[in-house]
Amino acid sequence: MNERSFYTRTVPRVPESHLEARREQILAAARRCFSRNGFHATSMQDVIDEAGLSVGAVYRYFRGKDELRTAVAEEAVGAILQELAGISTHTPPLPLPEAMAQVLAVVERRLGGPDPVARIAVQAWGEAMRDPDLGRFAGTVFGRLRDQFTTIARGARQRGDLPADSDPRAVGAVLMALVPGYVLQRLLTGGPDRETFLAGLAALLSRPADPPAGT
Repeated sequence: MNERSFYTRTVPRVPESHLEARREQILAAARRCFSRNGFHATSMQDVIDEAGLSVGAVYRYFRGKDELRTAVAEEAVGAILQELAGISTHTPPLPLPEAMAQVLAVVERRLGGPDPVARIAVQAWGEAMRDPDLGRFAGTVFGRLRDQFTTIARGARQRGDLPADSDPRAVGAVLMALVPGYVLQRLLTGGPDRETFLAGLAALLSRPADPPAGT
């Protein structure tokens, strides 16, 4: 038996579950570092120390900080899109206030925790302005997110929550724009809370009262 055959037969193959767990360990460490210190102030060594792994172990999965940043963004966006898909394709369509309440519940979960994704998202928006690769990724992602809100708006029109002649794409774009505004307010000022925001949204969505007689 030659040396190559010996090692081929005796070195155990690393289970896929172990590789995936190690990759997630690195991503979780990166999310905490990016959230705590920002993209620019975080080094690969910071992520390595946070993960408690060797340099070689981390670089086996990610070649550098930019690749790690993109992986964090892709993972976060994938999870959010999956949750929004469940809201937008609900059968029968949810009432529009309920659909937006569920959307904000998703955001609430992303605002909290030890490695809040919302903080990273805000940084990524800024980075997308200067990084062409991240900019293309962000443009694709925002397009997919807007499609989800367009579907929500289409369901609301079907329910009668919106005028029959309303354009779901136009309404979806506005509904989507509300969410980053909510995130920024929460991160920068600590408020409003979800209930207050939803109350304001409900007031905007309600039909205006009939004008007084004689006016």
